[in-house]
Amino acid sequence: MTQATTNTGGGRAASSFPPNWLKKFVSLAFTVAITLLGLLFVTFMIGRVMPIDPVLAVIGERASQAQYDQVYLELGLDKPLIVQFGIYVGDVLQGDFGTSIRTGKPVAEDIARVFPATLELATLGTLLGVVLGVPLGVLAAVYRGSWIDQLSRLIGLVGYSMPIFWLGLMGLLIFYGILGWVAGPGRLGVFYEGLVPTRTGLLLVDALIEGDWDVFKDALSHIVLPACLLGYFSLAYISRMTRSFMLEQLNSEYVITARVKGLSEWHVVWRHAFRNIAIQLITVIALAYANLLEGSVLTEIIFAWPGIGSYITTSLLANDMASVLGGTVVIGTIFVCINIFSDLLYRFFDPRAK
Repeated sequence: MTQATTNTGGGRAASSFPPNWLKKFVSLAFTVAITLLGLLFVTFMIGRVMPIDPVLAVIGERASQAQYDQVYLELGLDKPLIVQFGIYVGDVLQGDFGTSIRTGKPVAEDIARVFPATLELATLGTLLGVVLGVPLGVLAAVYRGSWIDQLSRLIGLVGYSMPIFWLGLMGLLIFYGILGWVAGPGRLGVFYEGLVPTRTGLLLVDALIEGDWDVFKDALSHIVLPACLLGYFSLAYISRMTRSFMLEQLNSEYVITARVKGLSEWHVVWRHAFRNIAIQLITVIALAYANLLEGSVLTEIIFAWPGIGSYITTSLLANDMASVLGGTVVIGTIFVCINIFSDLLYRFFDPRAK
């Protein structure tokens, strides 16, 4: 009897060590580490296969052979490729992406300066896409075949087919050039630059913190057009996915049963069907947000928006590979983190995913 009890206790102890949450955490950490290591390897190889001599990019084409050889050794280009990659990974883990040839400052410092502009723009664009896209997708599914459904499809079709640079130029021409409803390119008018101290890097937030409504209005006037442009593309994606999810739920047996029981249409749609797609929408919205953070390059260029997209593009044109690779690593890391975060939320809100 004592032996049986001892075995049972030992079995329980063995089954609870290591605990499930620790196994999942270790597995997740390993997956993240492998993914980020792969990202670093890809960016490292891009820097090596690009037809740009990193030494000449630093010292210029008129430098002597002695200067060339000295910088070649300082950059570690004489070492084996695997050793160079190890050095690169070590530097990145310390937050060292090198020095920008174009600005003369550390790349990490440049990214910390320009990224808040992209974050502010992408966040507003995503909010617009969610606030307008989710209700539009739900209504399109509920009133399938109606004019609302046709409008939703038209918005999605235009959003997926129209080049973003063309819509941006047309928006500037109409709303800035002709109607004068919004401010032009840039993030802030010249008159208002430097009036608000940088606290968060988000101009709208910093202006609100300081209580400077003139700066806030000017910053809002500059951001509204590019944010609406990104919001439109986010809206097209979110509304289409919401409609697809809702159609699947509205054709389910539990919805038919709820209607037979006499529940109101509002109750059936929002309390039953929409609640079941909310978890799926978390992933969709997270992906839309990540896409705007990494894919707003053309928008930033058209609107002269000083974000990380325009920073990477300008650096690439100037053969500043340290800045290009640093920006690529940051954007890729953010994309991976957002995907992992959305997956964790999905598992948290949906017990079936566990």
